Amino acid sequence: MTFSGRPGRRARGCGCVALLVVVGAVVMVVALVAFLLSALGGPEQFVQRQPVPEDVPPAAATPPPAIDVHAPGRTANELHAWAAPIAEEIGVDPQAVRAYGNAALIAAEAWPACNLQWNTLAGIGWVETRHGTYTGKKFDAGRLDENGVAQPPIIGPALDGTGNFALITDTDGGTLDSDAEYDRAVGPMQFIPGSWAIYGRDADGDGVANPQQIDDAALSAANLLCANGRDLSTAEGWADAVLTYNHSREYLHNVRDAAANYALTQRATR
Repeated sequence: MTFSGRPGRRARGCGCVALLVVVGAVVMVVALVAFLLSALGGPEQFVQRQPVPEDVPPAAATPPPAIDVHAPGRTANELHAWAAPIAEEIGVDPQAVRAYGNAALIAAEAWPACNLQWNTLAGIGWVETRHGTYTGKKFDAGRLDENGVAQPPIIGPALDGTGNFALITDTDGGTLDSDAEYDRAVGPMQFIPGSWAIYGRDADGDGVANPQQIDDAALSAANLLCANGRDLSTAEGWADAVLTYNHSREYLHNVRDAAANYALTQRATR
């Protein structure tokens, strides 16, 4: 009888250890699932998606409401109510959606024959820099700060003629890209300094055209796409505009698919 209670005590201790092991295993499984979902792009990847049409140009997304694009300050912010639910559905910073909508509204007034839709700008923004968040690191994305400026600044590789890169020697003394030898594409919409000098525009009302600021970058992209009297409501005009950005059929298809996804209010995929 002296030792009759001891096995029971040992058994209860083993039960606690077993329970802790089970709980630990569950935590590890949950963590693994969370990691896999993150790596795959989030749980939305498992949501039933609508098939993406291959039409060129892609269908137009829900248009932004009319605002006074001549008002002082950052007019894109007037599109907050419109952009917020769209941004949540497509997984894009609301600032970027507002910037694309604002640029499309300005383009409709400045270049009415262009027929530019905001989701085309968004398609380019996704392919170029994931809307100002690309850093080259899978789990260390950048962001747009409260002023819509890419943090950290986005500066592409040197266009030194090696590999698949074009050879473009410095055109701005390194002012925009911090490289006085070769040009580099900069900002959320990836402008090279020479193109920015032509197409760069101020859209956030601070009086400075900044390629790292998403409103400015989006409007400047609209300016480039609509140049030379292009009509983006036609297949020829849309394709010509996008290929001006990057003369690659793969690039054209990637932009089309992203823009088409946004027209369906679903996330762009690789």
